[in-house]
Amino acid sequence: MGVGKAGIPLAYARGSECVGKGVCGEGGSGPVLRWGVIDRFKQFPAALASQVRPLRLGGAPALVAHPDWSCPAPVVIWFHGRTANKELDPGRYLRWIRAGIAACAVDLPGHGERFDETMQKPERSLDVIETGVREVDGIVASLRELSERESWPIDLERMGIGGMSAGGMVTLRRLCEPHQFRCVAVEATTGDLGGLYFAESGPRWPVTHSRERVSRVDPSEHLDGWRPIPLLALHSEADRIIPVAGQRAFIERLRRQYSERGMDPAMVEWLTWPETGAPEEHIGFGRVSNDAKNAQTAFFRKWLIDAA
Repeated sequence: MGVGKAGIPLAYARGSECVGKGVCGEGGSGPVLRWGVIDRFKQFPAALASQVRPLRLGGAPALVAHPDWSCPAPVVIWFHGRTANKELDPGRYLRWIRAGIAACAVDLPGHGERFDETMQKPERSLDVIETGVREVDGIVASLRELSERESWPIDLERMGIGGMSAGGMVTLRRLCEPHQFRCVAVEATTGDLGGLYFAESGPRWPVTHSRERVSRVDPSEHLDGWRPIPLLALHSEADRIIPVAGQRAFIERLRRQYSERGMDPAMVEWLTWPETGAPEEHIGFGRVSNDAKNAQTAFFRKWLIDAA
């Protein structure tokens, strides 16, 4: 089999679903292999770019990076933050594949390849989260269908999920409903949206929404449906976008709930730094970025490989 740009086999680049200028099916909701977005990966380290395949899953633009495309590997579904895109922070995906874990990164609604300027605004955050939550099941179903059809060595019985900021909110809210994920890692996010929007003291999100609107997507309002699984949450205590207090309260509530259900509260891991030097103490982890990414990678390896 020949190899095209970014190491993608030409058999995929020339698939029968490709239409016009090498771009594969922009519409529809099924899994579609895509060729026209490969330049989006040109800034990736070579070791990562050679293992990446672009596609659409449930209508959402995505990328899958696999350790070697030959041996079965667990996979993590990852959602970036608001105003970002799935190509951001390739060092995260490179660490995962080097640890034996496949990465499936997805553009949030209105972001990346489906950019909509209005969806970048803070007042549209709840729309991004709500739509993103609805898309998760279609993304997983499409990845499963594609893996079976193409005989991809992705083990969806060992699947994790995670996200940063708004992507973490999508993740936490989705986990309040039945799911098949084994573990979750989030960073610079909160599961207490009520505390973010309606804080009685301290900073609050500078957008006004009704309590009913916020409640629909607020994980803390739906924890009765949360199934205890291992969780890692990372945060800067100086975060000026998502104050740490709300997420700390959410973590403490989860630990109590795990204990009440006979589960070890230590399954909920909480790792913070007093300050990191990152922009707004929110975008990445600045000078402790390496430590944060290594901790997350070790967490996923522990629960998706070592504990399997």
